[in-house]
Amino acid sequence: MKGKPDPSQSLQRIKVGMIGLAVVVMLIALASTVLRLATHEQPVGGSAQANVVAEMAAGNDMSMMGSGEPLAEMGAAPSSANPVSAPAPAPTAEVTTAP
Repeated sequence: MKGKPDPSQSLQRIKVGMIGLAVVVMLIALASTVLRLATHEQPVGGSAQANVVAEMAAGNDMSMMGSGEPLAEMGAAPSSANPVSAPAPAPTAEVTTAP
C-alpha cells in the first residue's frame, strides 16, 4: 500500500506545471507579436504613378503586335509563317468497276 505523497513533492509539481503554463502563454504572445508586426509592413515605393503605368501598358501592347507566335520568336519552335513544303503524296491507282 502506498503512503501519503510528500507535501513538498506536490508543491514542486504544481510549480513546474505553472512555470510550463507561463512559458506556453509567453511563446504564444511572442508569436502573435511577430506575426502582427510582419503584416503591418509599409508599401515599397509608395503608390503607382499613372503615367508610368500607362507607358508600361502601351509598351506591352506594342510587343504583342509580333507574329503571334512567341515560341517562334524565342527560337524554341519553328514558325508556321514559312512552312516547309511537304512532299506531294504518291499517286494512287484508281480502281474503276464496270457497270
